[in-house]
Formats: sequence, C-alpha cells, structure tokens
Amino acid sequence: MRYQVTDEWNEEMWLQAEPIYQEGFPEHGRKNRTIIMRMFERNLCALHVWYDHTKAVAMALTGMDPKMNMLIIDYIAVCGCERGKGLGLACLGDMERWAESRNCRGIVIEAEADPSEENARRIAFWKKAGFTLTDYVHTYIWVPETYRAMYLNLDAENPVRPVEQGKNLFQAILRHHEKAYRGKK
Repeated sequence: MRYQVTDEWNEEMWLQAEPIYQEGFPEHGRKNRTIIMRMFERNLCALHVWYDHTKAVAMALTGMDPKMNMLIIDYIAVCGCERGKGLGLACLGDMERWAESRNCRGIVIEAEADPSEENARRIAFWKKAGFTLTDYVHTYIWVPETYRAMYLNLDAENPVRPVEQGKNLFQAILRHHEKAYRGKK
C-alpha cells in the first residue's frame, strides 16, 4: 500500500480520490470541488490518498486547528470494493503517524449521533481505532443530522482533558468549517 499526502492542490491526486469521495459521501454531505480547491489555496487542508499499486483505494481530507493543536478529519473514505479488509484502520495508522510528525496533540472527527445501525457501526469503527466518543451532541443549522465529536490522543504529556471534550472539540471542528466556507484564515 502506498500513502501520499499533499497540502497543495494536485489535480491528478484529486481526480484519483474524487470517485471515492463521491461514493463515500452524499452530495448534501460533502464540500464541492470549488470549496476544496479554495481550501488548498488558503492552506486549510491536506489530501491523503492510499494506493493499491497505481489505483486509489482510500482518501481523506484533513485540516488543522492551531488553537487546540488538533488534526481534524474532515472526510475519510475507503473504496466500496475494499471495505471490510482492515484498510480503514491502516489508513488511520498512517494519518496518526503523519499527525504525530507535525506535533499534533490529537485527532478529532465528527460522527453522526442519530441512533441508527449504520451510525453505531461507524462509531464502533472509530472506537476500534482508539477514538473516544464524547457526550455532547451538536446540531448544525444547515444539515438535519446531529453529530458527536470523537478524539484520539497523540500526546501523553498534553492529552485532551475532560474539560476540552465535547463542545470544546466541536469548536475546533466549527472553526475548520467556518474557514472552509467563509474564507477566513
């Protein structure tokens, strides 16, 4: 498995990752190409792509929250034909090492909070990867789903403390989304 990351717009990489992105997220739940390109122009994200030989099989878009020094996983998806083979956990291991090399103290994601079987499977996956689920449920004004933050500590000397969990972790996620959609650096 080959892993490649870029924090600059790379048309070739994006064209390989985009079908996986579109398969993994419904249109209402993903950022469009223009927003993503603008995020790269403002140094707000990185594209992670995993290849089986020359074929892209997984992708992720991440951002950094400098205030909390956390890597935010905005999107991560594995090609449908490759799911269930441990690739998602391997990808997270690569991202964890990448985040550690940038001295991130942790990784945060948002997981759907609605009590469906599909959401329970997603949360179980993240827990298997070492993430901790927070109690705080966040409601966005522009999407009907509710979300909960999940995090993975990377820095034993400066872990995410209980006072930072939940609502405060969502502040990092919200800052990332605000920068992406409103153009603030």
